Amino acid sequence: MAAPPAQALPLAFLPVVSPAAMADALGGAVAESVAGAVVEAAGDAVADAMPDGECCLMQGITPVYFGNGCFWGRQFDFVNTEKALGRSAGDMSAVVGYAGGRVPSAAGKVCYYRGPAGSVYEELGHAEVVKVDLRGDMEAAKQQYAMFAQTYFKQFRKTPFGMMRLDPQDAGPGYRNVIGLPGGVDSPFFPILQVANVNGMQLLPGSGNFYDSNGQPAEDDEFNTVWVLDSNRLAFNQAEVYHQLHNGIGKAFPKEYTKDLKQAMMESGKIDKTRCPDYYFF
Repeated sequence: MAAPPAQALPLAFLPVVSPAAMADALGGAVAESVAGAVVEAAGDAVADAMPDGECCLMQGITPVYFGNGCFWGRQFDFVNTEKALGRSAGDMSAVVGYAGGRVPSAAGKVCYYRGPAGSVYEELGHAEVVKVDLRGDMEAAKQQYAMFAQTYFKQFRKTPFGMMRLDPQDAGPGYRNVIGLPGGVDSPFFPILQVANVNGMQLLPGSGNFYDSNGQPAEDDEFNTVWVLDSNRLAFNQAEVYHQLHNGIGKAFPKEYTKDLKQAMMESGKIDKTRCPDYYFF
């Protein structure tokens, strides 16, 4: 079966590398000048009028996303990284959701497994991810990305065979390792990702997941492998409110995180209701 066309969709702590290596990566990736314009479509910014790697910098904000297994505990880590960047509760951007799929939603929305037919994220090719925002000019954005990338690669456990997720029981394409950044492997942020990859995980260029006529995924859940996607074309879709700032698997997080921060992010508009079913008892 031919792959469905990639769509231009709405946009969506401690150093572990040597200072010399990090400075090399930060200085070596030179931003290209912004060409083209952001096109308003249905109130959302669309990225295809801009060159790879430049989405949103003219607005001072660049969304990127990271996925590796269940997004609950991973969001907590990225919130802590944002705190280290000096961001307050009202400035937090770490939100969980779905990304990386190429199958259009027949229901016009992307939902968890309890969603209506034609909306379930894994069936649409998506993986669970955490979205964070890079802010400021290119140099500031690079420094922030370096911290987020280091956080991501700490979310794996070393084995004799490579790096394993912290929740290997969550398996399948919906839990695969993905990273979305504007331009994918051609992004000015990609060299920073390579430096942060201190344990040598395989970074594969991806174009989005779909399923062939035999039900086989184009981009599967592969051990010690991260799919690197173009977030300009494979955009982030916010998950349901009940998934946001959730306790981890077998680990309770403080009320300041699960209740207070969640309320602050909803009040600031960083978290909004979706058109998917919400289960507040979950």
